[in-house]
Amino acid sequence: MNPEQFVTALKEQGIELNDTQREQFSIYYKTLVEWNEKINLTAITAEEEVYLKHFYDCITAAFYYNLNKDLHICDVGAGAGFPSIPLKICFPQLKVTIVDSLQKRIGFLNHLADQLKLSNVAFYHDRAENFGKNKQFRETFDIVTARAVARMSVLSELCLPLVKKDGVFIAMKGAQANSEMNDGKNAIELLGGETEALHTFKLPQEESERSIVIITKKRKTPKKYPRKAGMPNKEPIE
Repeated sequence: MNPEQFVTALKEQGIELNDTQREQFSIYYKTLVEWNEKINLTAITAEEEVYLKHFYDCITAAFYYNLNKDLHICDVGAGAGFPSIPLKICFPQLKVTIVDSLQKRIGFLNHLADQLKLSNVAFYHDRAENFGKNKQFRETFDIVTARAVARMSVLSELCLPLVKKDGVFIAMKGAQANSEMNDGKNAIELLGGETEALHTFKLPQEESERSIVIITKKRKTPKKYPRKAGMPNKEPIE
């Protein structure tokens, strides 16, 4: 998917990019490739692949949930800024907070935000488990997103504590979403969530399967969650 096809594909979904936004995606791509030579951000570096498998793929969340309003998003384990920075470019009014456990990636994100002239973005070097315990952030976000971070039974414990009541957790998944949802349903309920929808579709051109899982926060998360760093992954809630 070249940049022109990317613009057209988004337009078909009701998202029209202006010249500034197109330029931002171009700068994003160049900065990503440049920094990728110094630190490992992505295995995908060809322009057409980055536009399809990263940029377009990230924005699919907006096809299934209305982001065209003032919302505060927390992106857990965003790595190179996925999915929140492509969403921020498309919907500039969003307020974005990213938490990532690797300082080098936070360095990249700070540089990227500067290059893209983004406002209302904040980046934190922390483990999601610790971040979710922090009173400043716990249960304060309208939306928490995660893409390619962990399986649902683990991911729910990292993300749901950050979602405010009646907010949503949006998990971006591949072909394994259904089995992950079965394994993670107890964790989702225990942590105060309720699965609202699971949207499955195929990425254009390459036809690989993707899923967007939308979980609404119905109840407060019990105080003991998230457990200490490493525990959710080692001993997922069953």
